[in-house]
Amino acid sequence: MELALTVARVVAPVLILAGIGYGWRRAGYDYPTEFVTRLVMTLAVPCLIFTALMQTQIAPAALTALSLAAVSAYGLVIVAMWALIAVFRLDRASLLAPLVFGNTGNIGLPLALFAFGETGLGLAVVVFAVMALLTFTVGLWMVAGTANPTRVLREPILYGTILGALFLWQGWQTPVWLTNTLDLIGQLAVPLMLITLGVAVARLRPGRIAQALWLSAVKFVACLAAALAAGWYFTLDPVALAVLIVQMVTPVAVTSYLLAERYEVDADAVAGLVVVSTLMAVVTLPITLSFLL
Repeated sequence: MELALTVARVVAPVLILAGIGYGWRRAGYDYPTEFVTRLVMTLAVPCLIFTALMQTQIAPAALTALSLAAVSAYGLVIVAMWALIAVFRLDRASLLAPLVFGNTGNIGLPLALFAFGETGLGLAVVVFAVMALLTFTVGLWMVAGTANPTRVLREPILYGTILGALFLWQGWQTPVWLTNTLDLIGQLAVPLMLITLGVAVARLRPGRIAQALWLSAVKFVACLAAALAAGWYFTLDPVALAVLIVQMVTPVAVTSYLLAERYEVDADAVAGLVVVSTLMAVVTLPITLSFLL
């Protein structure tokens, strides 16, 4: 019973805030998704990453190990999903990126914060930063057939990560007034990302539900196995391993649907994956957390 209550305390805020966004949209109220997303990704999340890294008490070597583990885990998932798509002759441009990259921002960061506190958040932003950088390089190549390294150089997340890592490495701190300001801006990220997730799911028109069901299940198993393998190889400590697992098994990101729309691949199939995997996560994430807490 105590474990169930602990898991509920972690998962409930995520579901409630996403539910608020879903209900807001279904009620017909306007929600400027593009503006909110731009605000979060260009301002709030970079501030969150910077302050989380600067203020973390985690050894730089542990963060390096987690970064390498995250890159390795994503590499394993790419290989597994590429093989799966080839065997079943699925549309690689539409499905490969969604099956690899999860919703490490909207869902992963809040779960890590609520489950493992500020230490968990500091670790989670590392995995999120790795995922974001891979999404705008390898992920774009998967969808569009061409890589765009310059896109990464325009992402504020990159500079928030670099500056945060530099301040952590050197032991620097910003002045208190600036730290408080950056903290306040960063606190916008988690609630806005969750509400936006709910709004986005309410707007989707999912397709190919049967395909989405089994692909979502395969994605979960493959990502869990990859996280365990990478964590074992890089000898991550229990909290870092738990955070890596939570981040890797998050459902398909809404970003994947936006990329599918932009590059005119099968957006309905991707929307189906987003909705089905997100609904599935209502069950799989609490079960996963029950083994990690």
